Amino acid sequence: MALVNSSNLENREIGTIKILIVDDEPAILDALYSKMRREKFSTFTAESAEDGIRLFRKVKPDLVIVDIMLPQRSGFDLCKSIRKESSIPVIFISAKADEQARVAGLEMGADDYVTKPFNMNELVARVRAVLRRSSGDSSTELIERGNLFIDPKSHEAKLNGKAMELSPREFALLYFLAKNAGQVFSREVLIDRVWGKDAYVSLRTVDVHIRWLRAKIEAHPENPERLVTFRGVGYKFAG
Repeated sequence: MALVNSSNLENREIGTIKILIVDDEPAILDALYSKMRREKFSTFTAESAEDGIRLFRKVKPDLVIVDIMLPQRSGFDLCKSIRKESSIPVIFISAKADEQARVAGLEMGADDYVTKPFNMNELVARVRAVLRRSSGDSSTELIERGNLFIDPKSHEAKLNGKAMELSPREFALLYFLAKNAGQVFSREVLIDRVWGKDAYVSLRTVDVHIRWLRAKIEAHPENPERLVTFRGVGYKFAG
């Protein structure tokens, strides 16, 4: 899985950062294209998941904005295809505002989820926040905790020698907690350290990601021994 090159993102002129937008509504696509161009992003557009993945492979964008409801193949399908090749940030935009849809989007590996109709300036703020978060972790320390091995350089985590399928945010959360094993962190602190101070995520998002991680690294997720809850306080990696 390719990683975002943090030094490139931090040092590049904003006009060289590439945004891919995939939406089948021409009015929204045109409005987003114009707004991102005014914000000095190099902007590319597609109206279907098929065109989106072809353009993704051709231009190698730094971030993708994708509508969930697309013809033939959904935005979820596009995100799955991207996640097989890259961990670049993905932002879903959707008319579905219910929590189930939002959780499904995050579970697919998205970095943010914005409901329609949305304010263009807010979306730009989210784009910049996600780009900052994706480029902000320069940690390269290998982590070994018993049968768990985490390598931030290759963005790979192994359990009993077998690679695990983790979304970028799951990986970041696991790495942070494992690196600081034994320390208890509140959900607010975890959002600050893993998602970023300007992240548009709820406390519930942390709980959901902890639950997903437990399902992948715990022998008995319903009775966790590694990702431990301190009721009323937060979470810690216990070993």
